[in-house]
Amino acid sequence: MAYDYDLFVIGGGSGGVRAARIAAQHGARVAIAEDDKVGGTCVIRGCVPKKLFVHAAHFADELEDSIGFGWTTKGVAFDWPTLRDNVTADTDWLSGIYIRNLERAGAELIRSRAVLEDDHTLRLTAEGRTVTARYILVATGGRPAIDATIHGFEHGIVSDDVFHLERLPKRMVIVGGGYIALEFAAIFNAFAVETTVVHRGPDILRGFDADVRKAVHAALQHRGIEVTCDTTVARIDRNENGLAIAMSGGEVLDADQILFAIGRTPNIDGLGLEKAGVAVGADGGIAVDVYSRTSVETIYAIGDVTNRLQLTPIAIREGEAVADALFAGRRTPVDHTNVPTAVFTQPEVGTVGLTEEAAKAAHDAVDIYRASFKPLHHRVAGREERMMLKLVVDGATDRVLGFHGVGDGTAEMAQLVAVALKMGATKADFDETVALHPTQSEELVTMRTPVERYRAPMALPEPAPAE
Repeated sequence: MAYDYDLFVIGGGSGGVRAARIAAQHGARVAIAEDDKVGGTCVIRGCVPKKLFVHAAHFADELEDSIGFGWTTKGVAFDWPTLRDNVTADTDWLSGIYIRNLERAGAELIRSRAVLEDDHTLRLTAEGRTVTARYILVATGGRPAIDATIHGFEHGIVSDDVFHLERLPKRMVIVGGGYIALEFAAIFNAFAVETTVVHRGPDILRGFDADVRKAVHAALQHRGIEVTCDTTVARIDRNENGLAIAMSGGEVLDADQILFAIGRTPNIDGLGLEKAGVAVGADGGIAVDVYSRTSVETIYAIGDVTNRLQLTPIAIREGEAVADALFAGRRTPVDHTNVPTAVFTQPEVGTVGLTEEAAKAAHDAVDIYRASFKPLHHRVAGREERMMLKLVVDGATDRVLGFHGVGDGTAEMAQLVAVALKMGATKADFDETVALHPTQSEELVTMRTPVERYRAPMALPEPAPAE
């Protein structure tokens, strides 16, 4: 059968664009459909604009700290519309780069929503026509979750809306305890917004190392952010003073804005998955194998829509792997282990590898190395905030299993430590590396004595059967 395209990609985010570009460069006839701005969540309403907001927030610390270094900051002011509009201009420029890269690679960009009709056919809703493809790749990402069971939930916003607020609120309540919630909490706190975090779990940053969770929780509260755990929002009402937010414990919070940052869900609604026979997993994501192939042999899925690791670089790797497998004969699964990640709170978090808790569950012997100190910069600035760096080591093989840091620069550290972990570096390798002084990261190669040595209890032998 002759198809209109060799590969049709649904979704113009980072993963879909990478797959389309690579497949086209391999000589495939490629089309990619997107009914919004090209670039997806990361470029338009996620990683990139959020990190620019983080940079803006850092200036609050730098201005305050500069006084200890002899600077005068009288008369300095922050203007929200200037930041908002400049960030939007930058994301528009970056979206244009994505489009030009697709064009240079020879991929066709179709400005329409695409819906699956069967294993080879798609309907372009904006154009009222169908097209066929030998292979189809679903890369529609995720969308912010919201709890529609809460009375008055419609008064809230999600992370997509933050970048377009007409004005800064004076008081904001953020629902959630993950990295998105906490990053925005730190950002708005730096912009002098009275910020409260409400989280239903026992502590923030579920799944992160316990020392990281403890350090970030304490640092946020030290900065004036109220962090309340084990509580939920019961209802939201609008009144003449803004919003009245009733909590499950009976307390009522007054706010001008409430932000739901309770996670993201795979964006699968209306895609025609059921019609095409594509299976969805129990977690709501499209079910795929290690090569990102769905239950239908000709349909693949990558990125957040599969609900594996919700990270842009993972989606990009998965997209490239699919293109290489289909059109270059290189069939290689993406390694989802030892993936570095960061939480751009203030202070920021950088982490890669096993947490202390996961290491102890998987290994009989674990050594923990940890340093907590006040950075050189903070001493002169008069800032009380401390940095925490931690290595998790296999006590039997000396292999470094994980790195976790809280403090300025730890995200950059995590990226480089990830290389060492991928190569199987040992604690001895770290010890033999000469320190770069004076830096904060030198602590990674100067920690000599473990703060804890964990050894799993030895199993007792089975008693001999009675004669």
